[in-house]
Amino acid sequence: MSELPDDWQTWRAQTDPAHYDERFRRLAEAGRNMHGEADLVASFHPATVLDAGCGTGRVGIELDRRGIAVLGVDADPEMIAAARAKAPGLEWVTADLAGLDRPERFDVVVLAGNVVPYVAPERRADAVAACVAHLVPGGRLVAGFSLRPDWPGLDDYDRWCAAAGATPEDRFATWEREPYTGGDYVIAIHIRATA
Repeated sequence: MSELPDDWQTWRAQTDPAHYDERFRRLAEAGRNMHGEADLVASFHPATVLDAGCGTGRVGIELDRRGIAVLGVDADPEMIAAARAKAPGLEWVTADLAGLDRPERFDVVVLAGNVVPYVAPERRADAVAACVAHLVPGGRLVAGFSLRPDWPGLDDYDRWCAAAGATPEDRFATWEREPYTGGDYVIAIHIRATA
C-alpha cells in the first residue's frame, strides 16, 4: 500500500478490515444507530450514490438495502475486497479519488469517515474536484470529517468545493443533523451548480 498517504497507512497499520466492521457490530448491539450516514444521504431521496472512500462498504450496503443504486470506490484494495465479500452483487472499484474518471453521474457523492483528510495533501483538491465532477447538476456532495490541526480545515474544503463548482448548502455536527456550531467534527453539504 505504498501509494496510499502516510496518515492512511498509519491508520491501516492499526486497523484490520474485520476489526473495523466489528466496531460497528458492537455499536449496533449496544443500541446505537450505525447508519446515520445512510439516513442523512437517503433523506435527499437520491436514485444513485457514489460511496467515495467506501472502506468495507457499510454505508453503500445500507443504501443499496434501501433501494438506492450505489457504486463503491476506495483506494485500499483490502477494504474493497472486504466490501466485495460482504456484498458481491454491488460494484466495488479500487481507485484513487483524485484520478477518478467514471462515466456515471450521481445524485449524491458521500465521503463518510475522514476520506478527505486521508487523501495525500497534494491531491486533496483534485479528489474533491473529481467527486464534484461525478455529480449531476444540482447533486450533493456530503462529507464528514474530523477537524485536526494537521488536517484540512473547513476553509480549505470550502475553497476546493468552490473551485470545482459546488456551493455550501448546510453543515452539521453529527450525521443526525445536530447544528454545527464549532467543534472537531463536521458534516459539510455542498451542491453542484446547475449551469
